[in-house]
Amino acid sequence: MLSILIPTKDYNCRVLVEELSRQCVGLGVPCEILIGEDGSTDEGIEQNRSIAQLPCCRIIEYKVNLGRARVRNRLAEEAQYDNLIFIDSDAIVEKRNFLSTYLEVLQSNDIVCGGLYHPVFIPSPDCTLRYKYEKNADSKRPASVRRKHPYNDFSTFNFAIKRSLFLSIRFDESIKEYGYEDTLFGHKIKENGLTITHIDNPLLHVGLESNKHYLSKVEQSLKTLYNLREDINTTPLLEAYRRVRSVGMIPFAAWLWRKSQSVLRSNLMGENPSLLLFKLYKLGYYCNYVVTDRLKNP
Repeated sequence: MLSILIPTKDYNCRVLVEELSRQCVGLGVPCEILIGEDGSTDEGIEQNRSIAQLPCCRIIEYKVNLGRARVRNRLAEEAQYDNLIFIDSDAIVEKRNFLSTYLEVLQSNDIVCGGLYHPVFIPSPDCTLRYKYEKNADSKRPASVRRKHPYNDFSTFNFAIKRSLFLSIRFDESIKEYGYEDTLFGHKIKENGLTITHIDNPLLHVGLESNKHYLSKVEQSLKTLYNLREDINTTPLLEAYRRVRSVGMIPFAAWLWRKSQSVLRSNLMGENPSLLLFKLYKLGYYCNYVVTDRLKNP
């Protein structure tokens, strides 16, 4: 009756799966937990291999990295049951009724988004940028806030959906790199005239990357956004980009970013990164990417 799908790559998710397995046993209905090793190294696979001994658990090893969209689609195809819960592997379950809450809401709703939150204290001194960004965003993550923009605030980190419905929509496998697959999926839900139900059934997000790694991921996500710009047109960054474009300042913004990027990066890599400078960095990076692409492809 319930399939829990967890894609992972070189991440030890045993703590997450142990609690999910315990709750599955307590539900008293057919359940399974599928862990998809998405091109993990031998060491990465080995650290999770013992999970298969837990009740309801099965590990599927994909030798080649499929990517965030494709691996989720494959796990849904492998699932046995009608209700799917997608969970990112760097989550922790702190609610003892996490699964039963989803199961109850899924009786009368097709797509349910549970939300997420972050630790009270920073887990590592070298992840200040991601931690500060996420803690600031946590104020917008209660269900009462997400319901105001149900499609734009959809997240793949923790959501449930009917299997038949998911297989009719699927994640867009043309997205090969990191970024915006959840935003695009939210748009597809809206285009299909479907409803997202937002509830407070959050997971704790503990997998915060180092500043260097996170900034690299953000830059990749901006390239992805550029490639999807015809399909996604409502993000805050694209709205800011259009305002800059409307006054003919894209070349100047790109030039300014190139001149100031080392100073901006120094702040963003530091102990107290500025979220305002982070916004300016992303906007400038995007403008520069647009200019560079147009020079290559006039």
